[in-house]
Amino acid sequence: MAIFPKPSLKLGKNLKKRDMPEGLWQKCPECGEVIHQLELSRNLKVCPKCDHHFTFSAAERIQSLLDPDTFQEFDAELASVDVLNFKGVATYRDRLKSYQAKTGLRDAVITGFGSIEGHRSGLAVMDFNFLAATMGSVVGEKITRLIERSTADRRAVVIVSASGGARMYEGMLSLMQMAKTSGALARHAEARLPYLSVLTHPTTAGVMASYASLGDLILAEPKCMVGFAGPRVIRETTHQELPPGFQTAEFLKEHGFIDLIVHRRDLRSTLARLLDYLGA
Repeated sequence: MAIFPKPSLKLGKNLKKRDMPEGLWQKCPECGEVIHQLELSRNLKVCPKCDHHFTFSAAERIQSLLDPDTFQEFDAELASVDVLNFKGVATYRDRLKSYQAKTGLRDAVITGFGSIEGHRSGLAVMDFNFLAATMGSVVGEKITRLIERSTADRRAVVIVSASGGARMYEGMLSLMQMAKTSGALARHAEARLPYLSVLTHPTTAGVMASYASLGDLILAEPKCMVGFAGPRVIRETTHQELPPGFQTAEFLKEHGFIDLIVHRRDLRSTLARLLDYLGA
């Protein structure tokens, strides 16, 4: 029982409750910590309390990985079209326009050449903010072109993946990209050039079943979800309880699929060290 009664706050008709400006703070989904956006940005969008890795945009990723002023973007003008005339609650064409306005991207991947601590490399970075970084014909084409240019220029390839899988709006045209990107990587490997695959949260379905799983070395950020189908789908299909930590990076490293789990702050130096070791 309180000693003093709690005073009631009454606002006049013309007075409004002061609201906190939107976008200044973000709550960590892992530990519940409320973090100021400036602190989060300085920490590479990693929670300072529990190390939860927030979604990183493609532009932020490129800035964190490459040496300053070394990035040369390719195929920036490529954009998907509604070849199948997809109908639904919103048309595919409308969705593309919406996400292009929201993210400032033409599609879900940025590709180009750059240097990682002096190592000349081809880099592709997927952006989950654009239609869950699903792989359509443009994503597959840009990644294939990057690999082919890197092969011709004798460069290592680094692909940072994050994806909900193949883009259903493009049907078979989307699924074809799995074979196309894998074929380009096979020719890159024949040229004895290294390919490093970096998995981030989440990397699933068609992307996981193609170029994301073909790295000479496969790296992943801590606790990211990696797999073909999601845990809920597998549980409902098999009617079995899944092991603890199923489809996390740690689980897959323990079972031999992932080679290294790397904190975001260490990713650039780790890639440089591996490229140096591989003679790229």
